[in-house]
Amino acid sequence: MLTLYYHTDACSLAPHIALEWIGEPYETKAVEFGDKEYLKINPAGAVPALDTGEGWILTQAAAVLRYLSDRFPHAGLAPDGSPRDEAEADRWSSFITGDLHPAFFPLFSPNRYTRAREKEAFDNVREAAKALVRKKFDILEAHLAGRRYMVGDKRSYLDAYIFPMERWGASLLEDGLSKYPNIQKHHDMMAADEGVKRALAAEGA
Repeated sequence: MLTLYYHTDACSLAPHIALEWIGEPYETKAVEFGDKEYLKINPAGAVPALDTGEGWILTQAAAVLRYLSDRFPHAGLAPDGSPRDEAEADRWSSFITGDLHPAFFPLFSPNRYTRAREKEAFDNVREAAKALVRKKFDILEAHLAGRRYMVGDKRSYLDAYIFPMERWGASLLEDGLSKYPNIQKHHDMMAADEGVKRALAAEGA
């Protein structure tokens, strides 16, 4: 049995969605950051972690998503298979992992990015983070112009991967996604998906 360790509103929502799309039996376990028992499962303390049911545990959202798409090819969540499609999938997975996702970190934990402890310092960190998020969203907005899905002409694990960040932008930016109509359109498409709805409901998100 597959078991997904997740935290509500974290990027672990992405593999949760993928598991819903796949349709195979799985379990979930909600965890809190810093929980000592969870650190035994993933010493980095981050989510997601996936117990594969095969005697080993996989961490890192991008790796978990790619693994699930390869293990369950019937779900059609992998790119189409051409070298270009594979490269584009890797490109955008790397962008989400290395550029977009980290841009949000100072919004969640500004205390990690300054030695100061005054509210004004934390506010300054958050404003700088929002500016960086907007720059990354500009790139994503341009990419999604004229597209329904992140890569190719069908949904893939990349659509699941980008969705948590779209949700963060909608809630953490003062103007939400109003300046990014293509991102908003993708967000709304995902939010209307039945598998996405089930994953969100299960997490109480």
